[in-house]
Formats: sequence, structure tokens, C-alpha cells
Amino acid sequence: MPYVHRVNGAIVEAFAVLQTGYAEELLPDDNDEVVNFLNPPVAIAAVSARQFKLQLLAAGLLDQVDAWVAQQARDVRIAYEYSGTFVKDSPMMAAGFAALGFPTSAVDAFFLAASKL
Repeated sequence: MPYVHRVNGAIVEAFAVLQTGYAEELLPDDNDEVVNFLNPPVAIAAVSARQFKLQLLAAGLLDQVDAWVAQQARDVRIAYEYSGTFVKDSPMMAAGFAALGFPTSAVDAFFLAASKL
């Protein structure tokens, strides 16, 4: 059970022993905040084309994205069709997600889900 230090209500440090005057709140190991703090989500920078397109399918977005890509410049169409890897922060990817109205947190969640396929 860790002792935690908070800033603005969020856990910023965890200790195995009491830190008098600094980290005195004791939380159980299975506390959701503790678990999330000790196991932060991994940032996914890129996924394979297979993972990306299967996640589009799973999210019900494949047809919408295919239609959007079909209306784009030739370089975008070629990149979508022939890329072996889809990089989250690439300009083309950013433009596509923006066109679909995805906030950054949704893009991160999309790539995380795709990385598990």
C-alpha cells in the first residue's frame, strides 16, 4: 500500500514508506488512482496498416474513411493504400482525423486500441 503525494488532487508521487508532511495518504494497491498512476498508458506512435484498418472496421469508420480518402489528393490516396505503417503524428494522419472531428484523446485511444489487434 503506497503513501501518495497529490498536486491539485492528482497523484504525482507514490512511496512505500510514510513521508511525514509530504506523502501521508495511504491507499490500497488496488485503488484505481494508484493502479493508473503506477501503470500509465503507453503512448503509441505508429501501428501497422493491418492494425489501423482493422481498427477502422471495428470502430465502424472504415467506409467513411475510405470515402474521405477517395476524395483526397493522389499522394494521400497512395499513402493510404500502400503504407505499411500509419504514424499517428504525420500531417496526413492529423488532417484525416481532423476531418472526422476526432479530438487528440480519441486519436490516442484509437491508436492504443489498434496496437492491440
